[in-house]
Amino acid sequence: MPSALSADLRERVVMAIEAGASRREAARRFEVSPASAVRWHESFVQEGRTQAKPMGGDQRSHAVEAQAMLIRRTYEGQPGLFLHELRDRLAEHGLRVGVSSLSRFFKRHGITRKKTPATRPSRIGRT
Repeated sequence: MPSALSADLRERVVMAIEAGASRREAARRFEVSPASAVRWHESFVQEGRTQAKPMGGDQRSHAVEAQAMLIRRTYEGQPGLFLHELRDRLAEHGLRVGVSSLSRFFKRHGITRKKTPATRPSRIGRT
């Protein structure tokens, strides 16, 4: 994944535009793409920042965490559900979440989903 260009370069491009240079002219002078110069200047005008926003990281777990009680209640009501079945039950309550998001939720909360002794063994395990 590419890294963000330096904050100093961004600031110099924005200051050149603010001093009267066109966006394309500033992009040529500092050897960056015109699209980058446009985006940097727009973020400066709208938000007052020249720094890059953080890259990568978790973008969605906060939405899942906000519904932690619903997930726990649904799971504890029927702990034998498969993740895709749990996802479908949650969708009935208006929470759209992926199976992998549920798996990460359980891992974050230290909830293990082991098979119970009442669960039949797989056919492969039988002799």
